[in-house]
Amino acid sequence: MNTVNYLRISLVDRCNFRCSYCMPTGEAITYLHRSEILSYEELLFLVGEVFLPLGIDRFRLTGGEPLLRRGVVGFVRALVGLPGVADVSLSTNAYLLEELAEDLYAAGLRRVNISLDSLDPGVFARITGRDHWHKVWAGIQVAHRVGFDPLKLNIVVLPGINEQEVPALAALTLDRLWHVRFIEFMPIGNTGYFEQAGWVDSEALRRRIRERFGLAEGTCYGNGPADVFQIPGAKGTVGFISQMSECFCSRCNRVRLAADGFLRPCLLNEADQIDLKTPLRAGAGAAQLRELVSELLLRKPEINFRERDRGTTGSYGRTMSQIGG
Repeated sequence: MNTVNYLRISLVDRCNFRCSYCMPTGEAITYLHRSEILSYEELLFLVGEVFLPLGIDRFRLTGGEPLLRRGVVGFVRALVGLPGVADVSLSTNAYLLEELAEDLYAAGLRRVNISLDSLDPGVFARITGRDHWHKVWAGIQVAHRVGFDPLKLNIVVLPGINEQEVPALAALTLDRLWHVRFIEFMPIGNTGYFEQAGWVDSEALRRRIRERFGLAEGTCYGNGPADVFQIPGAKGTVGFISQMSECFCSRCNRVRLAADGFLRPCLLNEADQIDLKTPLRAGAGAAQLRELVSELLLRKPEINFRERDRGTTGSYGRTMSQIGG
């Protein structure tokens, strides 16, 4: 089991998209009240006094859509400036990136992951529930111009909807220093849709790309579980996150902090999450909070996806957007 050195921090549970693989269709979602969300000051305290002393020094800001939260640029600047922070990145749907990319870069952010599930505006609207492809594409262009590197594009592959676009999406790496990541659809957030749609395994996607372009081992690695390849002669890379077909629990180096302060040891296990907000707001000191987190980290090898029968059973209480992905 890898040393856990990577924390995903959800800044907000709200999102301005309604992606079919992330949120249940046709159901109302109750969002957190602002008072229920960890403040920026609380987050900086937890990072500086709890997570960094435990060796967790790499952070990704997620949501919901993190750029919806007011003051996010200032928070990025403060987080990047904490002594000991090795890396800060951000996952976004890019709807607001056209306006915020330059400010985020100036604040010290250097890495972004952007959801782009289709190159077809119509398919994009079908998946995301929003007709925003052109604004998202504009945000990607601005991020590229500003200089974010690596600039990663995440694609959740849905059978019969966008799987035929895999070669075209992979081709985005040919003449750009972009890194495309294909993600297997997971049963979180919309179990009914997952059971209806199914998922496409990564090896089938690699085969399509290999037949079209060829494929070799890549060289761009991040903090995540992607298996990385490169089309011969391409500037960027293609990666595959294969949580359904190729369990990577033994390589997992991450935990997740939800916007309401619940720390989750595994994406697919919410039964063992712990509440940090309540003791924090009750006056618990850094040492007490570090002890809570340390205990969770020690148990993590036993409560990951490989041991999922010990964790969540049935449907999940939180959608992917509420967890932070």
